[in-house]
Amino acid sequence: MGITPGLAVVLVGENPASITYVRSKEKACHEVGIYSEVIRLPETITEEELLQVIEELNRREEIDGILVQLPLPSHIREQVVINRIAVEKDVDGFTPVNQGKLLLNEKGLFPCTPLGIIDLLKETGQSIAGKHAVVIGRSNIVGKPVSLLLLHQHATVTMAHSRTAGLKQIAREADILVVAMGQAKKITSDYVKPGAIVIDVGINRDENGKLVGDVDFEAVREIAGFITPVPGGVGPMTITMLLQNTLQASLWNHHVELAGRIDG
Repeated sequence: MGITPGLAVVLVGENPASITYVRSKEKACHEVGIYSEVIRLPETITEEELLQVIEELNRREEIDGILVQLPLPSHIREQVVINRIAVEKDVDGFTPVNQGKLLLNEKGLFPCTPLGIIDLLKETGQSIAGKHAVVIGRSNIVGKPVSLLLLHQHATVTMAHSRTAGLKQIAREADILVVAMGQAKKITSDYVKPGAIVIDVGINRDENGKLVGDVDFEAVREIAGFITPVPGGVGPMTITMLLQNTLQASLWNHHVELAGRIDG
């Protein structure tokens, strides 16, 4: 069909972690043949100037997906910027329209990490339907959307967080435990039911500067049926789903309809 999907990544400032994330996205796009363009902007840019950049990207036909790398400088309101991204180019799935479509289980572009989590769960070969899933974390980026995706897959979902009373007991009832609370090695083996599937979304540094998750991997792996490592677990899937969303957006933007989503 001669269609090359195009992704624009907007990077504001010189945050080292953000620069690393953007480079990994660039590399992934190059490897699969997606056109990638990074718009680097100074930290001093005003909110209005940034909104004008987004508007220009909205108009460009060769750009199918727009991603604004977060966090943004404190003088810029993140949600205002996200809301300016055209819904059909919102490959992060953060605009209110796409979040509403997720809630209603309609066709749309949904957050990448939750999509990756669902794919990982499917790869275990175990059915999600009928399972009790406990999601620890209530962010708009991971906790809430993955809870909705699990519901749409017919799991029974309990949402919990750091202030949930009896968290350990609730977690131990989970067939599927998704942890996204931002506390290094908080979830030990006594939070996990033997044989449970454990998805660790956390990214933290321990006292030695080593990258670790929210789950005590070495202890929990002894009793879990499946467990994702950190690094090398959910992270690569997030980028994979970004590529998938970009391809999906390109197909929709060019009015190419396949049977359902490209993930089947």
